Amino acid sequence: MDIDIGIPETQRQDIADGLSHLLADTYTLYLKTHNYHWNVTGPMFQTLHLMFEQHYNELALAVDEIAERIRALGVYAPGTYKAYAELSAIDEEEGVPAAEDMIRNLVAGHETVARTARGVFATAEAASDEPTADLLTQRMQVSEKTAWMLRSLLA
Repeated sequence: MDIDIGIPETQRQDIADGLSHLLADTYTLYLKTHNYHWNVTGPMFQTLHLMFEQHYNELALAVDEIAERIRALGVYAPGTYKAYAELSAIDEEEGVPAAEDMIRNLVAGHETVARTARGVFATAEAASDEPTADLLTQRMQVSEKTAWMLRSLLA
């Protein structure tokens, strides 16, 4: 059945392409955060273990929201590690970094998510796609706030 939501197919595809990058960044950051939750050690263990759990739970919900928005636009959402590796601007970790390096890496990851979301915003606005613009705004707010809170641990 045709999709008639007031956004032409080419614009829906462009928005979905941008959201696919955001989905890949968010999923990669989710995996990284979950990995750090499992493997953090040191004097900040309890604080970071619990904080990382809150963060990965929030990211898991975000992944679903982003993928469902892609589907609402009539495009299939990417859902494989291979696709995410190709689409994401966030690198995977090798080994287990020290706790402070984990924090730095997560700051960088959240800043990347914020930049990716911001990069899709103009495409969504040009199509008068308010639901996507709202989703992007929420993702930027969460990632920017999380990056700030993580940076504060390093002060």
